[in-house]
Amino acid sequence: MQVDWSTFWPRIFQASGQTITMVIFTLIFATIFGSIIGLLLFVTRKGNILENQTVSTILNILINIIRPIPFIIFLVAISPLTRAVMGSTIGTAAAIFPMTIAASFGIARVVENNLVSIDPGIIEAAKAMGASKLQIIFGVLIREALGPLILGITFITVGLIDFSAMAGTVGGGGLGDLAMTYGYQRFDKSVMIVTVVLLIILVQIAQFIGNYLAKIFLRR
Repeated sequence: MQVDWSTFWPRIFQASGQTITMVIFTLIFATIFGSIIGLLLFVTRKGNILENQTVSTILNILINIIRPIPFIIFLVAISPLTRAVMGSTIGTAAAIFPMTIAASFGIARVVENNLVSIDPGIIEAAKAMGASKLQIIFGVLIREALGPLILGITFITVGLIDFSAMAGTVGGGGLGDLAMTYGYQRFDKSVMIVTVVLLIILVQIAQFIGNYLAKIFLRR
């Protein structure tokens, strides 16, 4: 059964809005939590300013457990937790919860990797000038790594668009749900094509914004 495009476009706009909502809110929450975890990973490493092998080991284990799990499996696996926290496993708001958890640990590793690449001499210079640990973290580490971090988070954002499509297949709404319900299950290639094109456009927009912001901070 082919869709009536004269009445179907409002569904597409609604689904696009749901996808954008999932990506934006997940990105905000995951960036906050992921940055905190990533900073803790770095500063608690052996020889760093807040060395703590216990914290570092626990965080590394958590990341190494969660990151390799395919998102669609992770989404289903934590559905009882999602239901307990969000009250439901269906809908855009419910999809944001597992997306945030998965993305947070991805961003944490990106943050850690970018902080590791900072020249240790810069940190030693800040210590020699009498900078406190907080000043080193916020005034040196984050400032030095900001440009590359934005590029890393842009990469995660593109992944979130992929996550949102997968979340849609299990009741999360958005373009993934639209493609599954009206494209795949009804064998309507036109819906699939429109959905794919919209997802590509979203990816290109996210990549352009990320590259633009990174250039600004890399020039500083």
